[in-house]
Amino acid sequence: MTYTLLTGASSGIGYELAQVFAAHGHNLILVARSEQKLKELKIQLEKEFTLSKSEVVALDLSKPDSAEKLFEITESKGWTVDILVNNAGFGDHGAFVKSDLKKNQEMIDLNILTLTKLCHLYLPKMIQNRNGKILNVASTASFQPGPLMSVYYATKAYVLHFTEGLHEELQGTGVTAMALCPGATASGFQAAANLSNVALLDTLKIPTSKDVAEYAYVALKKNKVVAIHGKLNWLFAVSAGFLPRAIVRKVAKKLQEKRNN
Repeated sequence: MTYTLLTGASSGIGYELAQVFAAHGHNLILVARSEQKLKELKIQLEKEFTLSKSEVVALDLSKPDSAEKLFEITESKGWTVDILVNNAGFGDHGAFVKSDLKKNQEMIDLNILTLTKLCHLYLPKMIQNRNGKILNVASTASFQPGPLMSVYYATKAYVLHFTEGLHEELQGTGVTAMALCPGATASGFQAAANLSNVALLDTLKIPTSKDVAEYAYVALKKNKVVAIHGKLNWLFAVSAGFLPRAIVRKVAKKLQEKRNN
């Protein structure tokens, strides 16, 4: 039996991706820290989408050896992963000099290290079977520096560039890699990243996690390499490549400043 392995499945875009994949008959390996939330999600998915079977793995993927542990679990169970969705990740808002170093390290480990390891671990069998897809969740943050979220933006730039390079390497193997680049999305991310009072998010009408998940599924099926959700987000991403870097930095900082600063 083949599976779609989905990290960060218990909330936000990951939760909605689980709904979309299950609705299309995919069997799922749901991964997140909260076992209770995953079990509740499994029950809901299997009740609503009877053609989809779900497995649950509760694991903190910010730990450096978590990718190996997850791979060992799926291998021991005989679960073949033909679609890998690296959705788990988090950010933080505020001046870098005042930030929590441990939190920064966990962010880098989750957003970069675990994602890279999971790709490396699951790719060989996909290539052997000449069938597979990797969906790495990047961000519109990937296209520019991000003052007041400097580490997060840098991690997402890595995800974008890594995925694009990987896609080219995989030409002719039957396996594809796609970077999903959502902009601001109505999800639990804002609260986790201390972004609940950022002026930009009050100004724009932002899409829901469901909107992004449905878009991502279609884009993955079309074998897109870089999938930017929303015309305005596409415009921001493209313009960042043409404007002087000094302007890009200042605009990014201005957009992320809190109203009460």
